[in-house]
Amino acid sequence: MNTTKVATTKSNYSTLDIAYIALGAALIAICSWISIPTTVPFTLQTFAVFMILSLLGGKRGTLATLVYILLGAVGVPVFANFTGGLGVLLGSTGGYIIGFILTGVIYIVYEKLFKKTLVGEIIALVLGLAVCYAVGTVWFIQVYSKANGAIGAMTALGWCVFPFIIPDLVKLVLAIVLARRVRPVLR
Repeated sequence: MNTTKVATTKSNYSTLDIAYIALGAALIAICSWISIPTTVPFTLQTFAVFMILSLLGGKRGTLATLVYILLGAVGVPVFANFTGGLGVLLGSTGGYIIGFILTGVIYIVYEKLFKKTLVGEIIALVLGLAVCYAVGTVWFIQVYSKANGAIGAMTALGWCVFPFIIPDLVKLVLAIVLARRVRPVLR
């Protein structure tokens, strides 16, 4: 009798984790549809990213962000103005979307290195937002310059960052407050 051993692998994520990740991706999509169109649209995406990181933690929140981006990359209209596809990610504002993953990575590092405190969480998310702005702005300059001619860093910052700083900080604070209210319900 020949018996073959079947290798089994155990997932590090429970069904509940996967459901939370899916709900997090859906929240980002819904929040991206709420937008005011400008060169870089004003949306609630950053609110959703901050919310899921604070609520679900770094790993699940970052995975939710990645799922959201992958859905958009394959054409599901989850990005601002109900758009999707690689063209959006490779377009002038794609770097800001990719930057959301880096915000999550910074949050994961924060969780690993420090005790989760309100001040630490705010610092981690602000640092993540700054990195998102930096990556997105460099990306914007490169893509915009290829299509329309050279653009200066200050012009790009004036279009893509400066108008968003205060609204994004308000969204950050609201996301943390709301996450702290909802977190006990999820446990």
